[in-house]
Formats: sequence, structure tokens, C-alpha cells
Amino acid sequence: MMETAEEKARPSTRMCSPHCCPPRLLLLLTGTLMPMVHSYGFRNCIEDVKVPFHFRCIQRFLESPAPAVSDLPPHATALNLSYNIMRCLQPSAFARLPQLQTLGLAYNKLETLSPGAFNGLGVLNVLDLSHNQLTTLAEGVFNSLGNLSSLLVQHNPLRTVSPSALLPLVSLRLLSLRGGRLSGLGPVAAAVQGLAQLELLDLCANNLTTLGPGPPLPASLLTLQLCNNSLGELAGGSPEMLSHVKVLDLSYNNISRAEAFTQLDLHNISLLHLMGNPLDVFHLLDISDIRPRNLDFSGLVLGAQGLNKVCLKLQGPQALQRLQLQRNGLKELRSHELESCPVLRELDLSWNRLQQVGCASRLLGKKQWEELEVLTVEHNLLKKLPSCLEAQVLPRLHNISFRFNRILTVGPSAFAYAPALRVLWLNINSLVWLDKQALWGLHNLTELRLDNNLLTDLYGTSFAHLCSLRTLNLRNNRVSVLFAGVFQGLSKLQTLDLGGNNLRHLAAQSLQGLPKLRRLYLDRNRLLEVSSTVFAPVQATLGVLDLQANNLQYISQWLRKPPPFHNLSKLYDLKLQAQQPYGLKMLPHHFFQGLVELQRLSLSRNMLRAIPPDVFEDLGKLRSLTLADSSNGIHDLPDGVFRNLGNLQFLDLENVGLHSLTLEVFGNLSKLKVLRLARNELKTFNDSVASQLPSLRYLDLRKCPLSCTCDNTWLQRWLNNSRVQVVYPYNYTCGSQHNAYIHSFDTRVCFLDLGLYLFAGTAPAVLLLLVVPVVYHRTYWKLKYHWYLLRCWVNQRWRREEKRYLYDGFVSYNSADESWVLQKLVPELERGAFRLCLHHRDFQPGRSIIDNIVDAVYNSRKTVCVVSRNYLRSEWCSLEVQLASYRLLDERRDILVLVLLEDVADAELSAYHRMRRVLLQRTYLRWPLDPPAQPLFWARLKRALRWGEGEEEEEEEGLGGGAERPREGDKQV
Repeated sequence: MMETAEEKARPSTRMCSPHCCPPRLLLLLTGTLMPMVHSYGFRNCIEDVKVPFHFRCIQRFLESPAPAVSDLPPHATALNLSYNIMRCLQPSAFARLPQLQTLGLAYNKLETLSPGAFNGLGVLNVLDLSHNQLTTLAEGVFNSLGNLSSLLVQHNPLRTVSPSALLPLVSLRLLSLRGGRLSGLGPVAAAVQGLAQLELLDLCANNLTTLGPGPPLPASLLTLQLCNNSLGELAGGSPEMLSHVKVLDLSYNNISRAEAFTQLDLHNISLLHLMGNPLDVFHLLDISDIRPRNLDFSGLVLGAQGLNKVCLKLQGPQALQRLQLQRNGLKELRSHELESCPVLRELDLSWNRLQQVGCASRLLGKKQWEELEVLTVEHNLLKKLPSCLEAQVLPRLHNISFRFNRILTVGPSAFAYAPALRVLWLNINSLVWLDKQALWGLHNLTELRLDNNLLTDLYGTSFAHLCSLRTLNLRNNRVSVLFAGVFQGLSKLQTLDLGGNNLRHLAAQSLQGLPKLRRLYLDRNRLLEVSSTVFAPVQATLGVLDLQANNLQYISQWLRKPPPFHNLSKLYDLKLQAQQPYGLKMLPHHFFQGLVELQRLSLSRNMLRAIPPDVFEDLGKLRSLTLADSSNGIHDLPDGVFRNLGNLQFLDLENVGLHSLTLEVFGNLSKLKVLRLARNELKTFNDSVASQLPSLRYLDLRKCPLSCTCDNTWLQRWLNNSRVQVVYPYNYTCGSQHNAYIHSFDTRVCFLDLGLYLFAGTAPAVLLLLVVPVVYHRTYWKLKYHWYLLRCWVNQRWRREEKRYLYDGFVSYNSADESWVLQKLVPELERGAFRLCLHHRDFQPGRSIIDNIVDAVYNSRKTVCVVSRNYLRSEWCSLEVQLASYRLLDERRDILVLVLLEDVADAELSAYHRMRRVLLQRTYLRWPLDPPAQPLFWARLKRALRWGEGEEEEEEEGLGGGAERPREGDKQV
């Protein structure tokens, strides 16, 4: 449902909605459940190395302040939460930081500020809420901010400000609501009327159409900025609304009627900006109480003879401090055109369309010659500065700026009218030629800017007269050669900037005549080499040398010439980073020899393949060393490479491909405070190295594949309780395991007595490996027999016998025992309804004896072996036993029944039968000679033929035994 106009205008007092702000209870629980470790590392923030208690938490994708605030120390004084995705602030969001003085929340997505959002910030001084989505400032939002002096709410779609929203800000001095959607000044005036200390109110770039209705602005307000609005008629405001304002900016408001100002009391205005308004400024001065000297004439339509009218309006007994005539569309200034103006000290003609100005003295009158000090003619269309050798001298003119023009040439003695000139800016033009005498006579010039032009040649006489020059900027030109003595005469020059040119070679005398040079910038040229002879003229004073982004390269570790810097004993800052196209590649031995005072050295982005251990030997005072971004070169640093760097405080080794840290490399860095090791191949950070860095205060290990192993258990404790700030320690994952973290991986296994567990696990295994071969060698056949016997028992026990046999038993016997078989065995068993297979009776005539034996064995449920000495000596009997054994192994059934007719000693068994004896080991039946025992024998034999072995044994037990077991030393037959 759409909101009514009244609802839109009403200040919102809504709390954060659940989808954009976590409930207060949830935040409380979150803060309670977070581990309270006294670590010097934070989940989402980094403490400034140079400014203690200042924290940056930018670009952390935070949806609320809680994840950042929860682990910060309560004595934090500055917090920057810019560039996150927060949509609202819950009550007391920063209560844990009572000492906070500066809070930055710019570039978020804040839509709502809950009442009491800043509770507890009683000493907050600066609050930045710029570039968010705030539409209203509700009552109670700024409670407890009584000490706030600056509130920035710029570039928000702000439509309303509650009348009481700003009342708690009793100390507010600066309020910026620039870039909003406010429609009138009245509601804002009502909101700020109680701010007795407010000095500056910025409401530019809103939708203001009226000044009221509303109360007067606070008497303390000095500056009111209302530019880029739609205040065409200045309607609605009371006369006294602006009565105390000193500086009023009404630029670009489309004000066309001068009468609109008559209803306002502007007698206290000291500076009024009206740029970009189609207004008759002279009519305005005639009908209002605005004093001409308090009006900025820039950007106004002056009309014909307008410049002369301006000068006449500005006449007065006192000299005019500054005359600004910017953006007035001036195309030409004739001689003495400014003669009617009062005496000036500063003249600004920038942002016009002037194509020439000639010599400045020709524009002014005699009275003005003695007073002009600053001349600014920037952003015009000037193409040439002519010779002014005969022009009238302006003795006090000390600052001239011709920046942002199209100047191509400067004639001889172009500034002869300003002998007292101290600062001359000719930068950002199209200057291709500078006359050899263009700067003659400027003996007092201290700063000369010729940067960002098209100069190709520098002549020896061009700077000969600049004996007081201290800064010469020639950056970003097209200079390719420095002739010998080109800077001769610049005896006081301290800073020479030649960066961004096309220099390929420096001659031995290029820097001759610069005895006091301290800073030399040669970066972004095309230098192929540097020599110690080049720097010889400046070796006694040079302190800063910038050689970055040149074409320096070394392919050998040994220099053919003396070290290039060995005479620069005063140099304290050397930049050699990013040599083109592929870096320095090598650092030769003793490359930095002689730099005994060097404090800062930058070698980053050079793809260094090798660093000799003696390369930093002379750098005993070095405090900062940068070797970052050489990942395709360095892999490990040589031992002792930093042994003489006892004063080093800052070391940047980010992305250099390091695999390990050793005590031999880092052992002597006792004063190191900042160590950057991000994006390396480190698996661990050695505790021995950490113990040798007693001054370390900042460590960056981001994006290193640290491993969650026992080698890093000390690192886990160190991260959680250390004096060193570790950058985002809770984000360090275990190598490629993105769900496991270094600070919390399980270390219990690292404290177990692994020796005992390993012994207990390996000793039985070793013993088993020793026993198995012995058992295998000595009892292989016994084990195999029992295995198959077991399988037979299982099959008989659990499988139903489905096959129907022709015979209950096949009788295998020797012919010498035939009488016992035919007279006793056969009659007894066949009377018991057993069908027996006998070879002389049941074998088919004409068939092979072997085929008959096979059929007999496989067509009978059991095979009864009548064993005697004659049986053991018979080959046919042995064959029958072997075939029965094959069936046993094939069908996994217990089919053998052994009947022993007489005692047989082990010695009488052949090797073949000894093997069979092992395979067929089982309980056997012995024929008793005692007649009373024979009925029991027949009963047991019948049981053996009728059932399996299990049933047989049970039956034997039921009958009271009697079956013979194998004798000791005589396994069953």
C-alpha cells in the first residue's frame, strides 16, 4: 500500500527490521558465545601500525558492526567500517568502544538508524555516514553524542530531518547534508536551532526550493553552503534567518532577480558566492545592503564594460586583498584594463577564455604595481608568454601560476616584470620550447614547475640565473638527454624531479653544479644503467634517489664496474622497484656497497632470481626493506642475507615464493616490528624464528597454505595469546581445507605418547609375520584338511541333501581281506537294509576299471575303506582312496568311513599314504577281536553310514563311546 504524503514527511522511528538487523538478543548471544581470547589479532579489522588504537575494517562484507566490534579492545579511538554492506544499525551497536573518537561508516547501504544506535559513544568527535541510503534522521538516533563536533551525512537520499534528531549534538560545529533530497531549508533550520556551537552547514546539491518557513539559524553559524539547489526566488525565509551568516554560497541556484535578496538581512555577510546564476550583479549591489568587496564576482554575467564596472564598485580607501574573476567568460584583457581597480594583492583570472595576457604590469595602473603579490591565470587558452624585458616592474609579485593552459613557447625575459618572483607554475601546458633567456632575472625564484609539458631539450643557460631555486619539477616531459652542465648555477637546488621522461643514459657531468641537491627523482625513464661517476657531484648531500620503473637489469652476480652507489654515503632513501620489462633479475655482489646511511630500500616487483648473502652487508642503518611481488624469482633467501640489518624495523616479503623461514635468515632482526609474509608458500611459521623477533608487533600471513599439523600447535597458541598483531588470524585455513582453521584445529593427537601406541600396534604384527611362515611350512596340509572338513560339516549341517544315491556305501578293500568283507561286513549291513557297492558284483563288465571306481564313489553316499597292511600296499586301493578324497574336496562332504582291521605302525605307511592320512584325519572304527564288543562295532558303523559326522559323534557319546581316537603321534587314518 502506498504511503501518504503525511506519512512520508513524518520522521521514521522504526527499529531495524529483522531481515536487515539481527535482533538484540541474538547479538547479545553472539557476543557471549564468541571465544574471549586475549589475542592481538582481529576477525575483521586491522590496527594501524603507526597510530595505535586506530582500526580499519573496510571491504569485509559486514552486514552489521557486531562481527567487527566484538573482538576490538575497549580503548579503541578510531574505527573505519567503510565499504561494507550494512543496511541498519541496531541499538548500542558500538557500546563496547566507549573511547571511540572517530567513526567512519561511509560507502555502506545503511537505510535505517535505530534510536540509540550510538549509545555509549560519549567522547565521539567525528561521525561519517556519507554515501549510504539514509532517507531520514529520526529522533533518538544521536543520543549520547554530546561531544560530536563533525557529522557528515553527504550523498544520501535524505528527505526529512526530525526536529529533535540533532538536539543531543550540543558540541556540533560542522554538519554536512550535501547531496540529499531535502526540499526546504526551514525543517533543517528547525532541527539545528538548538546547536549553539554550529559553525558550518553544508546543504549543497539538494532539492531546496525555499528558505522557509523556519526559525533563524543559530547565531554561531558562520558558513552556509546552499549551492546547486533550486532557490530561484529565495522565498519563504524570514529576514533574520541569515542575519548571522558570514559566508554564504548560493552558486548555481538559477537566481535571476536581484530583488529576491532585499527580503534578507545580509549585512553581516563577508563573502557571498553567486557563481552560475543569471543575475544582474550591479543591480543587486544597488538595491541590497551587500558590500561589493564581500561579493565574489566569479561566474557572473558582467556584460559590456563589466570588468571596469566591477573595478569601480570595488574602489575604497584600503587595498583589496583578493580579486577573483573566475568563469566570467573573459576572452581578452587590454592594456591598463584593470587600472580602475583598487590596489590588489591577489588577482585570479582562472577558468576564462583568455588567449593572451601579455605582461601583467601592462594590465595594472601605477598604484597597483607596488602591491600585487599573487597572479593566477589557470585553465585558460594561453598559447604564448611574450618577452617582457621592457615592462614595468612589479616589485612585490612573488607567485605566478599559468597552469592548465595551452602554452607552447615562453619568450626571452618573459617574467622580467617580476624580479621578486619566488613561485612560478607553468605545469600542465603544451610547452615545447623554453627560450634560453626565458627565466633571466628571477634571482629570487625558489620553486619552478614545468612538469607535464612537451619539453625535449634543456639548455645550460636556461636555469643559469636561478641562483635561489630550491625545487625544479620537470616531470612528465620528453627530455631524452641531459647535457653536461645543464644545471650549472643551481647552487641552492634541493629537489630535482626528472621522472617520467625518456632518459636512457646519464653523462658523467649531468648533475654538475648541484652541490646541495638532496632529492633526485629519475623514476619512469628508460635508463639502462647507472654509474657511480654520475652521482659523484651530489654524493655529499643526496638523500633521496628514485630510480623505479626504469630499464635497469643485471644478468650476472658480479659487477664489472664499481658499485653504482658506493660514494652516496648520505643517501637514506633508495627506490629501485618495478624495473621494466622483467625486473632487475639479479642483485650483484656488493651492489649496495657504500650506502652506510641508507634507511629505506624498495626492491619490489623485480622478479629477482638470486640474492647474494653479502648484498645488504653495508646497510647497517636500514630500517625499511621491501622485496614484495617477486614470486617468479626468489624461492628461499640465502643464509645470513639479513645478518647486518640489526636496525631493520619494516620487512615486506609478500608474494616472493618463500617455502620456509629459518633462523639463519631471520635470526638477527632484533628490532623488526612489521613483517609481511602474505601470499607465500609457507606451511608453518617457526617458533624458533618468532622467539628471535622480540620487537615484532605486526605480522601478515594471509593466503599462505599453513598446515594443520603438529608443527603448528605452537602457532595456534601464539595466535591466540600474543603481543603481535596478526592480520585476520581467524581466516587462516589449513592449506586447501577451507573448512578447517589454524586457530582452532584439534591438537590433542599431538600430545599423545605415539611411541607406545606404535609399539603396541607393530609388535604383534611383526610377531605374526614371523610365526605365519613357520606355521605355513610345518602344518600346511593339516590346516587345509581341517578347513575342508569344516566346510563339509557346514554344508551337511545347513544344506538339505537333495541328491538320491544308488548305494549307501562303496566298500573299498584288498582281495586278501575279501573273506572278512563277504562273510561278515556285507551280510551284517545288507540285513540292515543298506545297499552296498562291491566291485566284483556291481562293476559293469567291459568298462574301464577306473570308470567303474569313479561311478562307485560318486553314486554312493559313503565310501567305506577297510584298511589293513595289504590295503596300504595295493595301488588300486590307493586310487580308490584318492578318488574319494577328490570327491570330499569337490562336494565338501564327509564321505569317508575308515575301518581298521589290524594295527598299522607309522613306519609301515608310505609317503603317499602319510599325506592321505593327514587329509583324511578323522575318528576311525577298529574291528574288535573280542566277540562281545562286535555288536557295538556294527552299530557304530551303521550310524556312520546313515548320518553325517556330527550326528555320528553325538550317537557315539550316547552309546558310551567305544570309537577309537587318533593316538598321540599317530593321526587318524
